[in-house]
Amino acid sequence: MQNAMHTGLPPREGGQTIKCLDTTFAIVTELTRRDGARVTELASATGLSKSSVHKHLTTLRMNDFVTKDDDVYRLGMRFLDVGGHVRNVIPGANIIRGVVRELADITEETAQFAIAEHGRAVIVFREAGRQGVYTRGRVGKRFYIHQTASGKAMLAQMSDEEVREIVDQQGLPKLTENTITDLDTLLDELAEIRERGYAINQNETTEGLRSVGVPIRGPDEEVLGATAVVGPSNRMRGDHLEYELPDLIRTAVNELELNLAYS
Repeated sequence: MQNAMHTGLPPREGGQTIKCLDTTFAIVTELTRRDGARVTELASATGLSKSSVHKHLTTLRMNDFVTKDDDVYRLGMRFLDVGGHVRNVIPGANIIRGVVRELADITEETAQFAIAEHGRAVIVFREAGRQGVYTRGRVGKRFYIHQTASGKAMLAQMSDEEVREIVDQQGLPKLTENTITDLDTLLDELAEIRERGYAINQNETTEGLRSVGVPIRGPDEEVLGATAVVGPSNRMRGDHLEYELPDLIRTAVNELELNLAYS
């Protein structure tokens, strides 16, 4: 199988970085966490000087990546333009988006598609059905890859050596008491996922929510990502969780893979 999951692995440490860009990204990351911030607040949060923060904010603002309202800075809509471009160049993006919408309509739950990048599962498409509930998984949200059904579905397509490399660098942080935090337990579950063809999230990302994830392959058998359906535990249980929903998603994914192969 051709391995297209190399972007799923985190970058190795030890490479040289450009300090001024590290500073810019530290400011952008802090702005992402906040609904606007002042120079003094950003300087305090990042440990940078106020003059350095101001210079970087000015540069970002001149390039439309940051806006300023009085003395409060916020991320600008140019990031949305960049994100839209990144999403649209994913192979088969329009076809995948349609399948996510179809799964949301059929199941009446929340459906999403994620890719693996640097040891994280990144939500790329998300659609809510008639009964779809709020989840942590907004578009662009990055999860540690072991924390979600789609992430585990993608991890199961990697070798145990690649999985260990990710865990060595990033650990197994937990979001709930049900999140897997032991490597051997994770490897055992990934072996089960490979055998049955789908992953189940048992309240591992959010208490009260379960999900089923299935990997998606491209024409050359490369793993493009995974799609998942998420719903409340009272509806996602029994045969519906273990058999009906996995069969439904796998059928949709099989059709998707055929369309990708011949599009």
